[in-house]
Amino acid sequence: MTARELPSIANLVGSVLQRVAAPHRPLFIALAERLAAERYRRWARDANGPARHELLACAAREDAIADRVAALYPDAASLEQSLRADHPEPEEVYEALFAGRPLEEQFAIQAAGERAGAAVWRSFAAQTEQDDARRAFLACAELEEQSATYLESILAGG
Repeated sequence: MTARELPSIANLVGSVLQRVAAPHRPLFIALAERLAAERYRRWARDANGPARHELLACAAREDAIADRVAALYPDAASLEQSLRADHPEPEEVYEALFAGRPLEEQFAIQAAGERAGAAVWRSFAAQTEQDDARRAFLACAELEEQSATYLESILAGG
């Protein structure tokens, strides 16, 4: 199976994102980052040696992204709760993307999602006029790319 045939996290999030009010879209994506953090922690539980440490570092980056974005919203907790209530489908669909797939395919799906996420954060940075938000979004893109690079190194045999 080629990477083109694998499902896309970006398509999953993007299909729901269109129904989220524009000002809340970064926070909605931050919720998806938390789902990714949980997936990395599950992978880490089954790993050993350096891989466990690196997967936990990926989880920490996902949480850091979500935390940075949430910090931009004074009412983040209530908005997150509302977003989850209005759009419960991502968690279920996200899990289905990975179900029954070999670990290598799961890593490929997640790596592509990380690259897409980096592009989305850069897009948000380009669209905002707030310096603190721009810096946060660019930092999020960097964190996404670090995790993508790690997963891609595994896929490349390194």
